[in-house]
Amino acid sequence: MTFGIRNLNEASWCHFCDTRKLSLGKRRYDRKQSGYGGQTKLKAKTTKKIVLKMECTECKYRKQLAIKRCKHFELGGDKKKKGQMIQF
Repeated sequence: MTFGIRNLNEASWCHFCDTRKLSLGKRRYDRKQSGYGGQTKLKAKTTKKIVLKMECTECKYRKQLAIKRCKHFELGGDKKKKGQMIQF
């Protein structure tokens, strides 16, 4: 094993589980929201922080790397070539 030099890392997208529908915080929030009075707490953010799971190909060491917020994220997609039309 060699430490102190850069090794190749295998990157994958770290997906997080959905929140439980009947957790205490959700029950408390629903109770507070019911009735009159409008929005009582801050709304959730529309973007998520992307977290990459990095794994060393030699020693299998794993670490998580957080990058900036974005709405859409694609890992290892095809690169756009010069003069190519954008397709949806």
